[in-house]
Amino acid sequence: MKISNTPNTSSTITGFILLGFLCPREGQMLLFLLFSVLYLLTLTGNGSTICAVCWDQRLHTPMYILLANFSFLEIWYVTSTVPNMLANFLSDTKVIFSGCFLQFYFFFSFGHLCTNLVVSCWILGFFWFLIPITIISQMSFCGSRIIDHFLCDPGPLLALTCKKAPVVERVLSTLSPLPLVIPFLFIMGSYALVLRTVLKVPSAAGKRKAFSTCGSHLAVVSLFYGSVLVMYGSQTSEHEAGTQKIVTLFYSVITPLLNPVIYSLRNKYMKNALQKLLGM
Repeated sequence: MKISNTPNTSSTITGFILLGFLCPREGQMLLFLLFSVLYLLTLTGNGSTICAVCWDQRLHTPMYILLANFSFLEIWYVTSTVPNMLANFLSDTKVIFSGCFLQFYFFFSFGHLCTNLVVSCWILGFFWFLIPITIISQMSFCGSRIIDHFLCDPGPLLALTCKKAPVVERVLSTLSPLPLVIPFLFIMGSYALVLRTVLKVPSAAGKRKAFSTCGSHLAVVSLFYGSVLVMYGSQTSEHEAGTQKIVTLFYSVITPLLNPVIYSLRNKYMKNALQKLLGM
């Protein structure tokens, strides 16, 4: 595998090279097939949720509208990173990625996004990360332009700056977790209330069904927030490259795949709507 990179000691780097997952050609093809299948399943699952909600008027309620909005975000969330990663798997030469900051912005904006509620989430999601992306894009980058990652992440980017910027790292480590921690606390509070209600259910069968549903929801929530907080709850550049890639896969690829299964396709009303949509 060739990497088209020449040493650059100036302070102006116009593009970055994403190494992705370094392995032999056969391994690259295997990873391409694996992530292609995961990407197509993610698009199919989330697209099915959107179609079901649009098609069935009985699902035109705030809960299902929010689920459809969530699925729409998940589609663009994975699309901001996975297609470029797939192209890199097929390429013998790791090409220069000039849209690094743009990918950084959209990946984190889509990741942190009822009429007024939906609009507010979209506005907050897209404007919140204008601050860190503006700060990083104004910094000078020296030496190698190689990023040992499969997406443009703040940690690897900061590692390429001409001089260490602990103040910037502290700002990023403060700004990045806030849109995560606040919703996470609300979610945990909601589950606490749900748990209190479930414990009052008289039948054992009812309790088992409720715990089964809530348990699967909580598992996906924990997977997403746990992996994200591991990455961005501490200094952004202290993790090893291999650890960054593996942890990032959990919240960038795995959870968007699981979300439509857990939140939508296990719901009997959603399944009925999909069956009607497909003529089953």
